[in-house]
Amino acid sequence: MDVLEFDDVVIGWGKGGKTLAGVLGRAGRRVAMVEQSDTMYGGTCINIGCVPTKALVYSSHLGHDGWDAAHYMDSIARKDELTAKLRAVNFSMLDTIDTVTAITARAEFVGPKRLRLSGGGDELELTAHRFYLNTGSLPVVPDIPGASEGGEIISARVHTSTELISEANLPGRLVIVGGGYIAYEFASMYAAFGSEVTVVDRSPIPLRREDRNVAEAVSSILAGDGVRFLQGAHVVGITDSAGGAADGGSAAARVSVATPSGPLDLEAEAVLLAVGRAPATGGLGLDKAGVETDEHGAVVVDDHLRTSAPDVWALGDVNGGLQHTYISLDDHRIVLSQVAGGAPRSLADRRAVPSTVFVTPPLSRVGLTEEQARAQAGAHGWDVGVASKEVAKIAAMPRPKIVCDPRGLIKVVVDRTTGHILGATLLCVDSQEVINLVSLAMQHGITYQELRDRMYTHPSSSEAFNEVLGAIV
Repeated sequence: MDVLEFDDVVIGWGKGGKTLAGVLGRAGRRVAMVEQSDTMYGGTCINIGCVPTKALVYSSHLGHDGWDAAHYMDSIARKDELTAKLRAVNFSMLDTIDTVTAITARAEFVGPKRLRLSGGGDELELTAHRFYLNTGSLPVVPDIPGASEGGEIISARVHTSTELISEANLPGRLVIVGGGYIAYEFASMYAAFGSEVTVVDRSPIPLRREDRNVAEAVSSILAGDGVRFLQGAHVVGITDSAGGAADGGSAAARVSVATPSGPLDLEAEAVLLAVGRAPATGGLGLDKAGVETDEHGAVVVDDHLRTSAPDVWALGDVNGGLQHTYISLDDHRIVLSQVAGGAPRSLADRRAVPSTVFVTPPLSRVGLTEEQARAQAGAHGWDVGVASKEVAKIAAMPRPKIVCDPRGLIKVVVDRTTGHILGATLLCVDSQEVINLVSLAMQHGITYQELRDRMYTHPSSSEAFNEVLGAIV
């Protein structure tokens, strides 16, 4: 068996891994980039995650009114064209570096610093001075009678997010199992395309990690768009049935649901399982490499992303941290500071990380919720102040009205003693951009008074701070 030697081996073509491989390769290091599928060059984000889903969110609001199967098919085609182009660009970015070798194969450790590759032709082994795990995460598939067993889907009508966005036919009725952010994003998107959407959520309250007024605002907006919510409910079984489907009589699935008020049967052309994602560590042979994982399968790392094995690091979703592309990108900076020199970095440097859920309008948050801030106030000596205002009532924010979507609210939590911003939640047009301004302010200790008194372009969404932050109570 051939054995190839490298300076660095990256397993998984995600954001952190591919960026790290590019930097090291351009510095003259001999780097192997190992990816198990040629459909995943570039990682989850551009192929089955952020980019394709947000492309569909955008398309869902363009050029149609209600149910429009043809528009949906065109949207899927445009999404596929976009991801194909980005995949080719990502491959080329590494393949054109002389010292980087791109290998499409399945990787498994057979010992410390020794990797066996299979599935790409003849088996071969790699050795290297350093290894970087960047294999991402996979959708969790719960066992549901008739739908899935042993973590595998057994019904053609049941999908994870990966499969659903590749379905060419728009489901007339879509049942979503789960009540988290992915569930809400898909509910908003498919309702905009014209599907009849029902969300089955085990939690008795929507979006339990958010403040109640925020959660109620989000669920109310989606309900206004036609989404039905079954709270405190769970799916007990799924069976295929024929006829009666909204898309012309094709086969449907019967979804049996236990609700607080009793059993309920739903029919749907598609069922989406959206109950979270888990680190993709299966089959990597990490125990043979001396790499420890936790009870959830995540690679255990320290503040410098070092694993329990010498010269092995883990970046992105696989290490069990926040599942965002930009987290993986920042992970590469932490690792790079150790293997290529430069200013030291660690997880301890990471503060005020923003996030966005692309419902319509988007929901963005950074820092603490009001509930969290009040719970921690005594320990930190905070005098918690809050400003919360419905977007439609913010006179200094005309942009949402201009683009015909004045729904939502803006909520900011501060320490009135120091003026420091403790957190913010923005449910409004452009929130995915404006939240970065709040994050930057929090990172550098800019007070809410300074944000309140700044000049902002007009008409913009950020100028809402002139008015909202003047009403801290």
